[in-house]
Amino acid sequence: MTNISIDTLAGDGSFAAYLAEPSGPPRGAVVVIQEIFGVNQGIRRKCDSLAAAGYLAIAPDLFWRLEPGVELDADVPEQFQQALALMGRFDQDLAIRDLEATIRAARARLGEGGKVGVVGYCLGGRLAYLVAARTDADASVGYYAVGVPGLLGEKHAIARPLLLHIAGEDGFVPKDAQAAMHEGLDDHPKVTLYDYPGEDHGFAAELGKRRSEAAAQLANERTLAFFAEHLG
Repeated sequence: MTNISIDTLAGDGSFAAYLAEPSGPPRGAVVVIQEIFGVNQGIRRKCDSLAAAGYLAIAPDLFWRLEPGVELDADVPEQFQQALALMGRFDQDLAIRDLEATIRAARARLGEGGKVGVVGYCLGGRLAYLVAARTDADASVGYYAVGVPGLLGEKHAIARPLLLHIAGEDGFVPKDAQAAMHEGLDDHPKVTLYDYPGEDHGFAAELGKRRSEAAAQLANERTLAFFAEHLG
């Protein structure tokens, strides 16, 4: 586990990323997309778990243009507010380009034929949906993705498998938004939606009060099965 540097697609800068490598030849690679709290200990643990499952895992610092290296705790109110403020200044279109650069960097580490997926949480779940629509990632997974109904106009561009985990009692994705996601995506041949009744936003967090153990384990098992099918 180490930090690496990735060049932007435009060649006008570079950003840090956390890298976790498997003990043997990788089955594929997974780009782990942060929540609004930065590449913190929880996100690094997500990478470490994927590496233990045989994948090369990379988590890019998507807040590098705003506050490089920021790490925040969702359970600390002041830090939660700081995260919301960062989100308010965040450019998701630039972030997609940074994620595309990360996907390319991951492919370069795998060699010819290696497949790269993404998995994101909260903000990262929203970005995972956009990655599926705007990049050549081989498979995408989003946990409790925010704001997807406003992005359904891009669903026609989703050409590779996308899996979305929906928390039934998500305070940031209300019932009408969940219904719109199902109405817009249930018949899409590349999209799978799983609902988790009674669960709140952040239920699969590695650390802190938000985690709901049974739901987290179920969602993570489904994610690994999805990656095994589509990445290797």
